Amino acid sequence: MSARKIIIDTDPGQDDAVAILLALASPDEIDVLGLTAVAGNVPLDLTSKNARIICELAGKVDVPVFGGCDRPLSRKLVTAEHVHGKTGLDGPDLPDPEMQLQEQHGVDFIIDTLRAHPAGRITLCPLGPLTNIATAFQKAPDVVDKVAEIVLMGGAYFEVGNITPAAEFNIYVDPEAADIVFRSGVPITVMPLDVTHKALVTKERNDAFRNIGTPVGMAVAQMTDFFERFDKEKYGSQGAPLHDPCVTAYLIRPELFTGRHVNVEIETTSELTLGMTVADWWRVTDRTPNALFIGDLDADGFFSLLTERLARL
Repeated sequence: MSARKIIIDTDPGQDDAVAILLALASPDEIDVLGLTAVAGNVPLDLTSKNARIICELAGKVDVPVFGGCDRPLSRKLVTAEHVHGKTGLDGPDLPDPEMQLQEQHGVDFIIDTLRAHPAGRITLCPLGPLTNIATAFQKAPDVVDKVAEIVLMGGAYFEVGNITPAAEFNIYVDPEAADIVFRSGVPITVMPLDVTHKALVTKERNDAFRNIGTPVGMAVAQMTDFFERFDKEKYGSQGAPLHDPCVTAYLIRPELFTGRHVNVEIETTSELTLGMTVADWWRVTDRTPNALFIGDLDADGFFSLLTERLARL
């Protein structure tokens, strides 16, 4: 079976970095056509820089990186330096990238790539706010039917919100974009906080990263050392959840994850619950299911996969 062709849309972020590294370490399963950066965890100038830093750390300098949208569709940008540090990749001391940012806009790269391939060949993997994806769908409606699947990190149901009481950060930053994507009709698989909060980097799991003994292993251990301080204080957990790597792990080993095909709608008007992913988990409405909403994972299998693949870089 040939590798799945994907575009990673990202706002790195330490957990984005680990997700990208996992994808780049798995060429038999995943063919990364390019990275498109979006404003989110930190502003666009930093997310586009961080994406190139990660490619260079992995030794994959042939993967093109594109700058995308620098603000949400209709709102002021909200960022998360309080979690990820001022650079978005605080923790390891990584050099500035030598790779150049591609001249083409990330949205145009998404559109052109979808148009250049037969329908059903390209999977979109958003790890941040959905601004780039929604903008592509608005600008070129013909590409919507070309998308094989969207596998994204975002939202929450039982775990409620991590940026407001009701909303997860990625969806909250640009709820209008999320609404466009979830109404698009494209098959969607969602990695919400309900599953990502079960992917906890305990001390033993982080030691396994460090013991790889390579620059990648050390950098990942230092990244999780940095951002776990926030999550352990906030949630009282044993370690930091690795949100975004759930997306790329699902592409490689979907059997590690379980969920339900349900209807998910995005709240865009309420001051109280703006950005909430209203998931009909118990199927109490007659709304048509539009997403596979993941609720659980085999955490030991997930971290075994992650450690084994990172050791390849």
